[in-house]
Parts: sequence; structure tokens; C-alpha cells
Amino acid sequence: MGEYYDGLDGVFSALAHPTRRKMLALLASRELCVTELADSFPGALNVVSKHVKYLERAGLVKRRCEGRVHNLQLDAAPLAEAAEFIERYRKRWERQLDRLANYLDELEGKQKGNAKSKTKL
Repeated sequence: MGEYYDGLDGVFSALAHPTRRKMLALLASRELCVTELADSFPGALNVVSKHVKYLERAGLVKRRCEGRVHNLQLDAAPLAEAAEFIERYRKRWERQLDRLANYLDELEGKQKGNAKSKTKL
């Protein structure tokens, strides 16, 4: 696992849950306090708080406290690192798929050539 960034597992794990992805989408537009964020989700405030803590551990959310009000802000830096990781593998798979497409084109060309020579006989 040496090639993996230490926090990358946490980022992907945080992104794996649809509730946390929706929270990030809401925080992308503006800073929200925990109760404002909780208003967008059914269920108890403590469930939302658990999701927020998960996002904080992954480094995707920063908390700023003003008395009893806890304001949350998106920190997109870990998303950039995750995107770089995905991009590296996307390029690799595109190269593999391009090679496969070329190989299939060659096979198709050979089959057409064989079919033409059979019809001439």
C-alpha cells in the first residue's frame, strides 16, 4: 500500500456514502452551521453529526466554532488529491482500451480479407 496517500482511503470512504456526498454538495455553495445542514436531511441531529465527523476526519470539512454554533466549510484539497489518483488510472485504462480497439480492428480486417478471398474461389 506504499503508493497510496495516507488520507486517500479516508477520502474515498467518506465519498462512498450518499449522505456525505450530498453534504459536500451543500457545503460547496456556502458555509453552513451543523443545524442548517441537518435541516436538509431526515433523521436525528446526532446522525448528521456522525457524518460530519467522518467528513472532518477525511479532511473534507473544516469546523469553526462561535459559542454554541458550529460552522462548517468545505475543504476541497483532499478531493484534488483523489482526482489525481483517479486520473492516473483513467489514463492507464484508456491506453488499454485503445490497444484492445486496435486489436479488434485488426481482427475485423483479417476476417473481411478472409471472407473476400473465399468468395473469389
